[in-house]
Amino acid sequence: MTERVTLITGASAGIGVELARIFADNAHRVALVARRGDRLESLAAEIRAKGGPEPIVIACDLGKPDAAEQIIAALAAAGVEVEYLVNNAGYGLFGRAMELDRESQLGIIDVNNRALTDLTLRFADSIARLRGGILNVASIAGFLPGPGMAVYYASKAYVLSFSEAMHQELGPKGVRVTALCPGPVQTEFQNRAGFEPGFDSAVLNVTPAEVARQAYQGLMNNKRIVLPGLGVKIVPFLLRFFPRGFIAAAVSGFQLRRR
Repeated sequence: MTERVTLITGASAGIGVELARIFADNAHRVALVARRGDRLESLAAEIRAKGGPEPIVIACDLGKPDAAEQIIAALAAAGVEVEYLVNNAGYGLFGRAMELDRESQLGIIDVNNRALTDLTLRFADSIARLRGGILNVASIAGFLPGPGMAVYYASKAYVLSFSEAMHQELGPKGVRVTALCPGPVQTEFQNRAGFEPGFDSAVLNVTPAEVARQAYQGLMNNKRIVLPGLGVKIVPFLLRFFPRGFIAAAVSGFQLRRR
C-alpha cells in the first residue's frame, strides 16, 4: 500500500511551520515545501526528534512554472500519495499598485493563486480516493477590497471563493475543504510586504500556533471557513452593514496611513 502524506507549502516560516508541527503531532507524515531548504531541514529535524513520521523535504519556488512537477517527482521518489493538501504559501506587497513593481505583483498571483489552484487540481483525485482534505490559507483580507495592497487582497478573495466552491464540489466525494482566514499574524509576512504591524495587528492578532490549531480542528471537522480569533469573526458580520464603496475608502485610508 502506498504511504499517505500531508503536503504543506510555505512550511519554512510563520503559520506554515505551525501547521507542519500540528499535523506531525497528529501522526501525519508531512511533505514540507518552501524555497528555503535549510529551514525545512531544521523543521524536519525537529519533527524527527519528537518522534513524528519521517518528513519529506522539497525545496522549490512555487512562483516557478515547473514547481508542481518538482513536487510530484519528489513525492513519487518517496513512494507517497497526497491525502491532505495544505496550500499555505503566499505573500503580499504594500503600496499603490501603479507604484509597485509589476513583475513582483504578478508573482503574488503566481504563488497565491496559480500554484494553489494547480496543486489542488493535480492532487484532487488522490485526496478523494483517500478521503482526505484540503486546507487553503486565505485571509480576512479576502472579504475586503484592498487599496494599498490591491493585488494581495484580490488574491485572497480568489482563494476564499475557490475554496468555498471546492468545499461544495468535493464534499460529496468525502473530501474536506476549508478556507483559513486569519487576521494579521506576527510573522515574516509583514517584513516581506513592506509595512510595520499597526493597530489592526494588536486587535486582530492571534499567535501562529493558535491559528494552526484552529485550522487543523476546523479542517478535521469539515468547516467551510475558519476565522481564528473573536476580532476576526466579527469582521464579516460587520461588513453586511456598510456599502462596498465605504469599505474600500475606509481600507484605503487605513492602509495608506502606514506609509
